[in-house]
Amino acid sequence: MTGPKPLAVVGDVLLDEDIEGVATRLAPDAPAPVVDVTSNRRHPGGAGLAAALAARGGREVVLVTALGDDPASEAVRRDLQGRVRLLEIPLNGTLPVKTRVLAGGRPVVRIDRGGGTPGEPDDAVREALEGARAVLVADYGRHTAEAVRPHLEAVVRRTPLIWDPHPQGDPPVSGARLVTPNAAEARALCRGDGTSLGAYAERGAELAERWRAAGVAITLGDRGVLLTRPGAATPMLVPSPYQATGDPCGAGDCFAATTAAALADGLLPEEALQRAVAEAAAFVATGGAGNEDLWRTEAPPRPADAPGTDPFELAEAVRARGGTVVATGGCFDLVHAGHVGLLDSARRIGDCLIVCLNSDASVARRKGPGRPLNPVTDRARVLAALGSVDAVAVFDEDTPEAVLTRLRPDVWVKGGDYSVQDLPEAAVLRTWHGQAVVLPYLDGHSTTLLTHRAARAATGGARAGAG
Repeated sequence: MTGPKPLAVVGDVLLDEDIEGVATRLAPDAPAPVVDVTSNRRHPGGAGLAAALAARGGREVVLVTALGDDPASEAVRRDLQGRVRLLEIPLNGTLPVKTRVLAGGRPVVRIDRGGGTPGEPDDAVREALEGARAVLVADYGRHTAEAVRPHLEAVVRRTPLIWDPHPQGDPPVSGARLVTPNAAEARALCRGDGTSLGAYAERGAELAERWRAAGVAITLGDRGVLLTRPGAATPMLVPSPYQATGDPCGAGDCFAATTAAALADGLLPEEALQRAVAEAAAFVATGGAGNEDLWRTEAPPRPADAPGTDPFELAEAVRARGGTVVATGGCFDLVHAGHVGLLDSARRIGDCLIVCLNSDASVARRKGPGRPLNPVTDRARVLAALGSVDAVAVFDEDTPEAVLTRLRPDVWVKGGDYSVQDLPEAAVLRTWHGQAVVLPYLDGHSTTLLTHRAARAATGGARAGAG
């Protein structure tokens, strides 16, 4: 019996190095900052990062790339060992190393070293692509994709192929399911005036025609992703679920890897892009490629009933940069104006808002037969879609004390129909010096009132129909 088909990633691997430090003075011989180094991190970049991200959660990933005998290639092999299956093409030269020097979290200078040309792929590469469930090409302008182009052209008609292009790279093979340039790449690849959505829609349509691609998805940062198709008059905009603050380095790789994995799972392109936009925002919010947890251990699979950002990773990341973690909780069976007002107010207190959501079993125990009206997957999805909510944590107990102990928020918020003295979780908040607060609640709004109102309306309508 054979297992599920793997996801194949083809492209240029780099070695990314981040030298971080503090700059408080200028050099005596030039107006250049002096950076006192506090840390030095190295990890695979380019196609290597995309493959590692695609493999999170246990997915089988095959990475086809060019590696040599140099120290940078050896470092990449070590970091990817056990995460992905490597199919190597000989590299004539040395692996590119991209070094960023950062002061106070902001890049000061980037230094690029090394480079080479890929050799000829063997039959194992052809067999891997033929057996893949989907193929992602991560092109960083080093021509690995061009070396593999005949094999890519052989599979593109029957296998979803996503191409993440580069202005100095090779054009995508005809028939790609999606091509995913970012805004700067789209401008470089297709000249034109303006940065409006209309201007990018024109670029996307022109690129789709040029490449004979089924769709071009241009990533626009905080504005989301604009999907255009050949001959389609109206593009589709997939907005970002929230404005993510953090290091955006590697966000494009996260977006492309998530898109490819979603298409491999059978999702439609529109659904894949929605998932990818949310994952890319979460990736930036939790530290980007510089998040050491990404390389320290295998990331656990995300619970199916907690879409979007991982709440525990988010809380840790916000605390690490000195921010304030705010949490609130409830059933949120029918989200109404009272909920929205409470969540908006709670989000303004700190730097992130995490909603602790009762599971279906927990709601049934608390509210009785017939509740919840909506399953937890739907309730979590509605909450995650609100601009004020950064993450959702589902819990199965009667009270959120256990999940709060894991999250350790600085502030725990409830609506005005409670008092702090009534909250059983207030005591556990004090164990880490957290604070429970009550916010004003919009009177006259509750799920119970809404259900009673709907029942009366339904009864009145039935009587009118009978009459």
